[in-house]
Amino acid sequence: MARPRPQREVFYLPGGTAGDRFCLLTLAPDEIGTLIFVHAFAEEMNKSRRMVALAVEAFASRGWSTLQIDLTGCGDSGGEFEEASWQSWIHDCQDAYAWTSANRTGRIALWGMRGGGLVLADWLRTGDFVAPLLLWQPVSNGRQHLTQFLRLKAASEMLADVDAKAAMDAARASLKAGASVQVAGYAMPPALAQGFETASLGLPEAYSAPVVALEVGSAGREDVTPALRMLIERWQGGGIAARAEAIAGPAFWQTLEIETCPELIDASVRALEAFA
Repeated sequence: MARPRPQREVFYLPGGTAGDRFCLLTLAPDEIGTLIFVHAFAEEMNKSRRMVALAVEAFASRGWSTLQIDLTGCGDSGGEFEEASWQSWIHDCQDAYAWTSANRTGRIALWGMRGGGLVLADWLRTGDFVAPLLLWQPVSNGRQHLTQFLRLKAASEMLADVDAKAAMDAARASLKAGASVQVAGYAMPPALAQGFETASLGLPEAYSAPVVALEVGSAGREDVTPALRMLIERWQGGGIAARAEAIAGPAFWQTLEIETCPELIDASVRALEAFA
């Protein structure tokens, strides 16, 4: 007998700083809990949509519903990208958690993709929220992530290395002065850039829920990058039940063609089984 298909609901979550937030809720037939998903930043969000959709289907078959929220100024949520701020994104996480707590039964877990993990970490440090945390290709340093994004400006303008550095310095100076900067079709607002400049993948001391970080890399690589390994060891040293796993597959969040990594979904399902 075939398993029932997950049901989907679309709604707008009111109370945003620049309009209502678009939400897609995928309901597991036999729900044991709900994941709150915070997407990647800018074009990485679009590149990873296919992988996220496949993962949501797999999670639903294991009893996990998923709430996907488009952060303020992103996707189908209210406001333009230029109106977004780091604090508005923190507010979005809080509202998503409050809605899930009030409307779903079972356990709540968090799922962050790339820069979305940074947003979740900053939100978790604002209060007493504790939930199992699944991280896909986590970014540990917001300033470096912003630098990589600003490099797209130099790349699109075909600048030499010296000119590219000058262009990035000028972009940072404009953001610091309160002006938005056009990068790869996105008007990067200073209030968002400031958040990235200071963001780090830190968790509250003695965080009492499990954390699993999954990192995709080339075939044959047996361990995660040194930066992620150091972060996991620091968390473990602080009493957090954290682990990391290296997955062989394509960097689907930045490839030219839309690609998928089934092994990442399999590893995520194993993590969710432990969360349950």
